[in-house]
Amino acid sequence: MFDAARAALLASGSPVEPEVARTHSGLISAFSLHLVKTGRVPVELGKALNKVEELRLIADYKGDPVELADAAWAVLQAEAFVEAMKNLFLSNLE
Repeated sequence: MFDAARAALLASGSPVEPEVARTHSGLISAFSLHLVKTGRVPVELGKALNKVEELRLIADYKGDPVELADAAWAVLQAEAFVEAMKNLFLSNLE
């Protein structure tokens, strides 16, 4: 999702500094500001990006286990998110 969000920002022509999009929090903020709040990307996808990031932080930094249902949900969200970014920005190239 991180790479798809980053690619979407680049494809959209959003004025995002490379340093901002290098961290997860910076990327999520820029994605929200330039794509979600402008209506180019549905709010639900922005919320999914945030929630999956919360799960990643739990797993990577807190060391707490992530429930199987939450992990399965995150995978489904990631698939939907990547597909939505492809559809949204590839259609702009045609």
